[in-house]
Amino acid sequence: MTIHAYHEIYVNKVQTRLGIAFDYAINVCLIPGEEFTELFCRSQVCRSLERGESRYALGKSGIEILVDVIEETTGRAPEIKPECRFFRTKEHWIGWTAAYCQWYTDRSFRELFTSIPYSDFEKMYTTLHEADISKFMDIAEERFRETFRETELKRARMCINITQEELSNRSGVSLRSIQMYEERNRNINKASFDTLYRLSKAMYCHPEDLMERWPYDSDS
Repeated sequence: MTIHAYHEIYVNKVQTRLGIAFDYAINVCLIPGEEFTELFCRSQVCRSLERGESRYALGKSGIEILVDVIEETTGRAPEIKPECRFFRTKEHWIGWTAAYCQWYTDRSFRELFTSIPYSDFEKMYTTLHEADISKFMDIAEERFRETFRETELKRARMCINITQEELSNRSGVSLRSIQMYEERNRNINKASFDTLYRLSKAMYCHPEDLMERWPYDSDS
């Protein structure tokens, strides 16, 4: 069972705010979609949303999120032109959908936009923007499986040729927890140090060797 970063009652608000941020960044500030997506994924704003921190999940508006992302990642404030936008654009749908997918799966935005690049979101808009969000989620989960086939935990376990059950017996970490980490139904990067230490000791490696690293993530 996925543990979400914040309560379901706030999801739609976060979706709307991120939708506004994407729409305003791309259509008003004229930042290319791929570029804004990269800036967003590099920002601490992104990390704060993933952790469900109240200042972004509950507090700041979509425009404020946009401003914070640009200021943090470029060192300059964007020129915000006052403009009333009361319609849902393709860019709004991309931010809106990405926010839901991140919350529902508890995966990072970086993982999401690596599995489904911004250009692919654009292609999906025509057929999916009026469909139930579950249609998109089916595609997203398949993309996740295709992109991230094996975890660092599984690779380490296979290197010493032991089963999940043997690893559980050696480490004292429950078999179910090991299964969920390997299936990415639970994020091992959020595991306690004690859990990582016991797993790594059982497999003769370092705790950090078991954490998920993506070559595209400069913060990893």
